[in-house]
Amino acid sequence: MQRVLIAGEWIESVHNGNFQATNPATGETLAGIYPISSWTDCDRALDAAHQSLKQMLHQDGEQRALFLEAFAAQIEKNAATLCEAAHKETALPIKPRLADIELPRTISQLRQAAQAARDGSYTQAVIDTKLNIRSCFAAIGPVVVFGPNNFPFAFNGISGGDFAAAIAAGCPVIAKAHPLHPTTSRLLAECAKTAVDQTGMPAATVQMMYHLNSEDGLRLVGDSRVGATAFTGSRTGGMALKHAADIAGKPIYLEMSSLNPIVFLPGALDERCKTLIIETADSGLAGVGQFCTSPNLLFVTEGPSTERFIQGIVDAYRSRASAPLLSFSGRDALHHSAQSLIEAGASVLIGGQLQEQSSGACYCNTVLYVSGKQFIENGKKLQEEAFGNLTTVVRCANDTELLQALASLEGNLTASIYSHSNGSDDALYESASDILRSRCGRLLNDKMPTGVALSPAMNHGGPYPSTGHPGFTSVGIPRSMQRFCTLQCYDNVRAERLPGVLRDLPPHDRIWRYIDGSYVLGNEKN
Repeated sequence: MQRVLIAGEWIESVHNGNFQATNPATGETLAGIYPISSWTDCDRALDAAHQSLKQMLHQDGEQRALFLEAFAAQIEKNAATLCEAAHKETALPIKPRLADIELPRTISQLRQAAQAARDGSYTQAVIDTKLNIRSCFAAIGPVVVFGPNNFPFAFNGISGGDFAAAIAAGCPVIAKAHPLHPTTSRLLAECAKTAVDQTGMPAATVQMMYHLNSEDGLRLVGDSRVGATAFTGSRTGGMALKHAADIAGKPIYLEMSSLNPIVFLPGALDERCKTLIIETADSGLAGVGQFCTSPNLLFVTEGPSTERFIQGIVDAYRSRASAPLLSFSGRDALHHSAQSLIEAGASVLIGGQLQEQSSGACYCNTVLYVSGKQFIENGKKLQEEAFGNLTTVVRCANDTELLQALASLEGNLTASIYSHSNGSDDALYESASDILRSRCGRLLNDKMPTGVALSPAMNHGGPYPSTGHPGFTSVGIPRSMQRFCTLQCYDNVRAERLPGVLRDLPPHDRIWRYIDGSYVLGNEKN
């Protein structure tokens, strides 16, 4: 039985059961037996995290930065082993996906978080010298991170964006690994522990359990020792955790379901139909459609190129081989969602069934079809997320029907609009964008949504049900760090008792502060 990482040591789990991972490409049960931790493991981790928090509160950002950089270096050093493990557990290709894209992204993310911890700008210090009132953001407490199944590195609970942001903000992390890739998570945790030891961080800065039963997971997010929780996964799981956290008054940040609608205005299809077919198939089938920003809804209106576009999408999905999904349970869930959409009125243009003669977790590339009228009348059922290589075309009779259909959309992470480069679609664009702007976190023009850049300006969030709160992002440092901070105010507190960032002389000149109505870098007004 593999051990869990608690209080800086790999120890035997007090467990409720065990599990093994499966290779989704072959159906083979993989080596390694992993525990389903009991509440005893959670309790020990919470106590240890609370003790580490006391030590981390007295650190400056430099030490956290050194840890994050050391962790990134360990991941680089062990890249080949990590990619091989992730490939076996997820069927994602080593090249280019894991080795050339996701692992470098993870390393870059950690290093960006290190820089943010070092420069301190995330604290957003505000100083009113006249009233002697000062405030800044500071670590909220131990953070529980639930990692998803689709990004074994970049969103893993032990290495991903939530992890990096929480550590950079000064919070110890208790990671709940995803059971689909436990070996990958264990190897990452070993890298993290090495970095903790190298940089002298508190022992329980990083802790990890592989799996929990539902009852203990709900209990964990509501525990009084938890500062906040981050979750990436299904709406069902996320909302159950949110309910438990809300009852306890604990912050929880959820990334759940998103259909990422794309609107193709008539001029865009007339101008570059063939190119848009290829872009749509590339985006919709990337990672076998298992990106949270995968386009699952395509809106078109009647026009000269509409039929050609729809047939082109069908032909593109037919011509491309369907790869294994992340798990057999994921394949079955996709099939269930497809059948639910069909029962709600969608017609099958291609696919809609399990792929025969495949030993892996494969599902046929699927394109469904509904009219704009159907979508308006039965939009709730037709917006069930189908996580995988499936997209639905919504064909609207005219501009009015298109806008009515868009107005019935739920909240999404992204929404995209393609229009003619000569401005002929501009009037319709304005109406469509006005509707979509309040229904998505990131609005794109003439661009597919699957890429989520590591930019401070990025918003990887959106209105419910894409997330639990539209005011936060899980990608984009330093903003993503604010989820794991509390706003602390000091009223008439003596200078020597203030955090360094709130003193009249800051610890270094890289920290931006807001003093008496002006932004100040160090001591120099700008």
